[in-house]
Amino acid sequence: MAIWTRTPDLEHLAEASANTAVSHLGIEYTEIGDDYVTGRMPVDERTVQPFGILHGGASVLLAETLGSMAANCCLKDPDTVAVGLEINANHIRPVTKGWVYGTAKPIHIGSATQVWEIRMANEEGKTTCISRLTMAVTRRP
Repeated sequence: MAIWTRTPDLEHLAEASANTAVSHLGIEYTEIGDDYVTGRMPVDERTVQPFGILHGGASVLLAETLGSMAANCCLKDPDTVAVGLEINANHIRPVTKGWVYGTAKPIHIGSATQVWEIRMANEEGKTTCISRLTMAVTRRP
């Protein structure tokens, strides 16, 4: 059974992310399932740190992007918005080239908060980062 109250659409997610940090880093939304959103981010000059490996902050940006977009498609009240409250990340394995893929899945979807887990992997499917994102649900400004 799908968790969505606002059915996510890959084209809509991409349009909403145009001209933002998301598009600047080359993040693409790739799949939407009944309870997840996936995307990918290139490991290139935009996303590596000075040692030539994927920047931890870029991984966090991918995590928050996927979790935040998914969270806003699960809101029960149309007059609310979900915004990031807290995020953490454990960087498991370095990546030097190619793509990293992330999947956001809910742990808790409440009316005041949501908690999402975002798992990231390299092109070989090996875990590179695990993140947890807490979203605050608040009234639209």
